[in-house]
Amino acid sequence: MTATTDQRPRHVTVNGRRVRHRVDGDGPPVVLLHGIGRSLRDFTEQHELLARGFRVHSVDLPGYGGSLPMTEPYTLPALGRFVGHYLDAVGVDQPAHLVGNSLGGAVAMRFAATEPARVASLALVNSAGFGQEVSVALRLLTLRPFGRLLLRPNRAVARRAERALFHDPAFATKERIAYALEVARQPYAARVMLETVRSLGTFRGVRPQWREELLTEVARLDVPTLIVWGDRDLILPAGQLDAARARLPRARTHLFANCGHLPQIERAEEFHRLLVDFWAAAEAGDLADDGAPQRPAVTGAG
Repeated sequence: MTATTDQRPRHVTVNGRRVRHRVDGDGPPVVLLHGIGRSLRDFTEQHELLARGFRVHSVDLPGYGGSLPMTEPYTLPALGRFVGHYLDAVGVDQPAHLVGNSLGGAVAMRFAATEPARVASLALVNSAGFGQEVSVALRLLTLRPFGRLLLRPNRAVARRAERALFHDPAFATKERIAYALEVARQPYAARVMLETVRSLGTFRGVRPQWREELLTEVARLDVPTLIVWGDRDLILPAGQLDAARARLPRARTHLFANCGHLPQIERAEEFHRLLVDFWAAAEAGDLADDGAPQRPAVTGAG
């Protein structure tokens, strides 16, 4: 990569709680937000690529990765407020490009709906919020007391969970599995995961109330939006991209063929080009804005 990246996560105090983040590069601010049960490591490839031309912030959401948990209940509004508190803590005082994967996408939308002046654009990556359907594993976590039993640290479970994130099994490396197991062993990990899952869904799937409210608010925003998906996503099915196009018809969309839940890893170089081209088009005012849903581009494995 370049000399602008030191690959060392740091810690910052946000609302009195220690938060792990990584900051590199110079230029317009970018904030990378991971999914449920995940960490900033899911954006390592993008962080290092983007740091060539942007000031990139990868951050562990409270209670995930290396960040201490929040003291308030784990709701989407609370996680959205955290983004604002984080930007305050690190001194970002200009609109930032938000890139959110899975839960991180919903968090990015929630923050944008609340504080649109602080958001330069939204990039939603296999994002929560567009449909009810979600993996059986996440739905099972909503059941008491079954959910806590499922979250007991176990190497076989960690391996299956990591494998489910990718279409290509080669990406579910031993290092990724070992780190997932390490994170799962933190004393607050199960509680944070269960609180988050149960605030957003039930055994039937993602709750419609918060989705409807959020998408109605986001649709009113004048914020350039990119929505991408992997067509082999086992966590949030790719059919939800159609719902996203219907609810946010001005958004640019892209579908990765033979790709799972983490296209920012599985299609790192292509994802990076797509993102940077989107930001350049947004800056130039060249995004389609005719109100008609766009047909998503589909790219293969090559």
